Parts: sequence; C-alpha cells; structure tokens
Amino acid sequence: MHRAYIPQTIRRQPWAVILPLLALVLFGGTVLYSAAGGRFQPWATTHVARFLVFLVMAMMIGRVSQEWFRRAALPIYIVLCVLLVLVELIGGIGGGSQRWLNLGFMTLQPSELMKPGIVLVLAWFYSVLPVGETQGWRAIVPAAILLGIPAGLVMLQPDLGTGLAISFGAVVLMFLAGLPLRLFIGGALAGAIAAPLAFFTLLHDYQRKRVLVFMDPESDPLGSGYHITQSKIAIGSGGFFGKGFGHGSQSHLDYLPEAHTDFVFATMAEEWGMLGGLFVLIVFAVVLRWGLKVAMNAPDRFSRLLAAGMVTTIFFYVCINLMMVMGLAPVVGIPLPFMSHGGSSMMTNMICIGTIMAVDRWSKRGGTGLL
Repeated sequence: MHRAYIPQTIRRQPWAVILPLLALVLFGGTVLYSAAGGRFQPWATTHVARFLVFLVMAMMIGRVSQEWFRRAALPIYIVLCVLLVLVELIGGIGGGSQRWLNLGFMTLQPSELMKPGIVLVLAWFYSVLPVGETQGWRAIVPAAILLGIPAGLVMLQPDLGTGLAISFGAVVLMFLAGLPLRLFIGGALAGAIAAPLAFFTLLHDYQRKRVLVFMDPESDPLGSGYHITQSKIAIGSGGFFGKGFGHGSQSHLDYLPEAHTDFVFATMAEEWGMLGGLFVLIVFAVVLRWGLKVAMNAPDRFSRLLAAGMVTTIFFYVCINLMMVMGLAPVVGIPLPFMSHGGSSMMTNMICIGTIMAVDRWSKRGGTGLL
C-alpha cells in the first residue's frame, strides 16, 4: 500500500542506476573536497550541483520519444559539425588547443557533444539501411564520411583523446551494426602499418612526447614523465586501506598535477586505497551492466544500437582514464566520469545516461514519450 503514496513520476525512474551514480558523485565530491585542502570550493560544491542539474536533464531526455530521436539525429549532427567549424574559426585557445566556444553565458566544447552525437547519427543511419546491405559499400562509405568529418575537425584542434573517443564509439557501433569482420581486421592491419608513419608526420611534438614517455616515463621523471610518475606514486602509496581522508601528500603538496580532473582517481587511491578503487570499479560495473541490459532488451535495431553506443562512450571514458593514471596508456586528457571536476564531460556522460533511460522507457512503453 505504501507505493500508492509515492508519485508515479518518481517510482518509474531507473533508481537502480541513479542511486549508484549519486553515490559515486558524492564520493567524487568528497575527494575534490580533500584535494582543495578541506574546502567545498572551488570544486566539490560545483561538482555535485552540476550532477543534480544534469540529472534533471537526463530524466527529461529519458521521456523523449523514439520518433523525435530519429528525426533529430541528422540535424543534431549537422549543428555539431557547424560548431566544430566555428571552433576552428573563432574558438578560444587554452592549453595549446583550440577547443571552446564562448557563448557569453557559458563556455561550450562541441567536441564533447559529438561523442554521443556520432552514436546517434550512426544508429539512425544503420536503422534506415536495409539489413541485407550491411555487407556492401553502402554500409561503409557514408558511415566513414559521417565519422571522418567530425574526427578530422577535432584532430585539427588538436585533441587526440576526444578524436579517439569519437572514433572508438563509431567503430564499435559499426561492428554491432553487422559490418563484415574482415573490414575491421583489415582496418587494424592498416592502422598498424600506418601508425609509425602517423607518429612521425601527423602527431604534434607534444603528442609524440606523450607516447615516448608512456613507453619509458622514468626517462624524464621531472619533465614529460612527471604526470605518470607522480600518479603511480600516489596510487601505490595508498596501499589497501589508503592514507586516510585528507592525508594525501601527493595532491596536498601539489606533487600530483591535475589532481581534481584527469588524475582524480590517483588522488582518491592515495587516501582511500584499493578499497576506494574497488568501490569505484564496482559502481562503474553496475552502471555499464545496466546500460548493456537496456541495449539487449531494446525493442528494435535503432534502440539497440543507440543504447549500446552510449554505453560504449561511457566505457571508453572510464577505461582510458584508469589506464592513463596507472601508466597503461599515454596521457590524453580524458577525465573520469562522475568523479573528475568538469562540466563538459559531466554533461556528455549524463546525455548518454539520459539516452539509455529513454531506450529503457521505449522498451517498457512501446516507444512513447513526451515529444
């Protein structure tokens, strides 16, 4: 009988994913509070407030109909491509990269929005393509063009990490759409052959240095290898139980760079140890499992591809960031979802969560929604 007193709007929300995310965000806020020297500002309060705002946005996205998603896929993609061109023309420069548009009331990074954007447009494309044509050029060439335009524009900024994230999501979605396996094997072989050439001709000097440092960070421990070296020291010194809340010397003494953004996991691991790391991994496993379950139960091809692509986008964030802070991947500037301080990445991941919520709703209600 107690269920009758709970409004239906609240009951039908996917609390199985909202509550774990809330726990992770609050944990992230605690880490940011400590990283700021025991202060809520400038990171912890903003971090939690952004999540709550974007959670409302995700819930609103979750009520949108499938038909609206289908109609909006191509226009959204075109708008994002135009924004990427504007970044090249009038975008703001920071950290040696030209990635942001100053809209007056906010600073927008269009390349972040392209991560779910490329998934949406490719899910639409393969949903309208006859299944029998997935083995031919009609399934490959248009999709390659849809991917090549934004990926190329992002690489020009230059932003290798985001370019790889966009490409990874697109390639996984192509695989799930049923493109022939030989295409991916051939692409992998071509990539292996082209990688050395691209390393010397296409990458910028600082990008080449990141790769070399990744292979041997001790070769320049006070220069290019400083980030990885300090991150591994922070994680290793935390042990199993950690040094204790507020007692992380690497972050508090400013040895660990970007302790509140890209290397927030190292900040956490130093104070909370392996137990804190296991908690983070378990929450991500719960979120990703929920997303995959929604994708598997989706009512049609478009829904399945859309949900699976959004799960892939979140997975890429998590996987590359954790590998990066542990020295298993080059430093590419990808934040850890729901823990790192940053509005653009939080918005992108909550768009992915909201879209998966929408697919879950379609599965239960036959594609109906507010719009």
